[in-house]
Amino acid sequence: MAVSVSKRSPRWKGVPAKDWNDWRWQVRHRVTTLEELEAVIQLTDEERQGIAKVLKKYRMAITPYYASIMDPEDAACPIRMQAVPTFHESVPGRGDMHDPLAEDRDMVAPNLVHRYPDRALLIVTDQCSMYCRFCTRRRLVGAVDKPRPRSEMEAAFEYLERTPAVRDVIVSGGDALIMDDDRLESIVARLRAISHVEVIRLGTRTPAVCPMRVTPAVVKMLKNYQPIYVNTHFNHPKELTPEAVRACALFVDGGIPVANQAVLLRHVNSSGVIIKNLVHGLMKIRVRPYYLFQCDLSEGIEHFRTPISKGIEIMEMLRGHTSGMAVPTFVVDLPGGGGKVPVFPQYVITQNEDRLILRNYRGYFAVYKAPEDTNCDCSTENEVARRPHAVSYEGLARLFRGDKISIEPKE
Repeated sequence: MAVSVSKRSPRWKGVPAKDWNDWRWQVRHRVTTLEELEAVIQLTDEERQGIAKVLKKYRMAITPYYASIMDPEDAACPIRMQAVPTFHESVPGRGDMHDPLAEDRDMVAPNLVHRYPDRALLIVTDQCSMYCRFCTRRRLVGAVDKPRPRSEMEAAFEYLERTPAVRDVIVSGGDALIMDDDRLESIVARLRAISHVEVIRLGTRTPAVCPMRVTPAVVKMLKNYQPIYVNTHFNHPKELTPEAVRACALFVDGGIPVANQAVLLRHVNSSGVIIKNLVHGLMKIRVRPYYLFQCDLSEGIEHFRTPISKGIEIMEMLRGHTSGMAVPTFVVDLPGGGGKVPVFPQYVITQNEDRLILRNYRGYFAVYKAPEDTNCDCSTENEVARRPHAVSYEGLARLFRGDKISIEPKE
């Protein structure tokens, strides 16, 4: 059984531990109305008016667990800012887009996005334990608040079965772990039965917002379908509670690697100190910092967005100042469906045909000399390329291989 929460809102003080530690109880008792929210935190008249306006367009749902770690008196609490709507969500931003990552355009079957050559995104539900205020998929999450019907998923599975290039499937939503064990297993088992699907990844914020959902039973079930990876989502060190730590430990101890995908959020974690504390905390609990995302251009979340320069500054404060394993990749998921692009501080100062001048995090400059023989061909490359389901070459890779001499953008 999960350990009892160390801090509970007075609203739920009398709830028996058996109920509190039941993830289904947590989901059933989510805070979804303004009246329920006022029983947990203090609101000004202005805040009430703003929340009421936002709730006419976007859903709110906060688990009692996550509500209990919010500061009830401080509107600037980084936990509260991620969960509680504000009037800012009703203010159009100049970069707002309904579907910023063009997922609908790249949907090759209902609920299946195939953008990258060898991986696909399977959307299995529109439900989450909690509806984060900065969600990139807010156009669809919470619409029906339940898993996709089985019949609606069949076309996606059939596409995957007849597309051998796809070797990696990300199961997301919504939140993949919001489903019960049997339903989740039916999806994972169907994917594992596809011979060319080598890797299954689960996208979930549940360890951060409803850690009770991570049970020995669900971990035991998932172990039957290895290799499986979990990508979770912590944005602030305050989310690394004993309950969240336990949830991650269950996965890792069960042989399921866990990586973290944080989002850079203005006034929540837009600080090199906060991000450094976050990644150090993640490393201590055996969760690999994987991505730090620039906030997307979804409607109503411009108040969360930072300049990209802030992310580069934070990377400058991490690289060299902590171990490489603790440094996530800062990425911009390009508007219009261009995919993830890493953005780094500039370490290459200049170069010529045989020398590269680099700098390190302290401003130290050094020359790296190229070898005399620059031929890098591998004798087994063609043999590997002929194997079934070998990675296809697209984009700039075709220029390097000599398949094409130019690429002309369509626009």
